[in-house]
Order: sequence, then C-alpha cells, then structure tokens
Amino acid sequence: MAHLTPIHWKKFEKFILFIGCSFDREKGDHRIYWRENLKRPVVIPREEELPVFIIRNNLRILGVSPEEYLDILDRI
Repeated sequence: MAHLTPIHWKKFEKFILFIGCSFDREKGDHRIYWRENLKRPVVIPREEELPVFIIRNNLRILGVSPEEYLDILDRI
C-alpha cells in the first residue's frame, strides 16, 4: 500500500500538468485545473503543504491510484 505524505502545492501542480490537465483559473488562493474527460475540476489550494486528504480527493477525481501517483512523482 502506498503511503501518501503532504507535499508543496507546486510539486502537486507539476503532477497535475504532467497528466494532462491545464490551468483554468484562480479564485482567491485556489487554483483550478481542468481536463476534458473529468466530471469536475481539480482544485488546489496554495498552501505550503497540501494535506493528504486533498491529495487523495484530487486523485479520486483524476482516476489515479496512489501507487501511480507516487510512481509519477518519482519520474518528474
């Protein structure tokens, strides 16, 4: 089982862009990303460390498993 840890929002943004999402807009301190086959946008707050529950919820929206996520993070 993969162990998720909090990471900086910029590192998570690199992951989001790597898997094909594009920046849509920013509202306050939240950045919104979109990809054509998503039912809802991916929202990332600009915090020093994103909590694990936000990472997990966004992975669920993207349809990416924690293992795939960690593998992609190692590559980028």
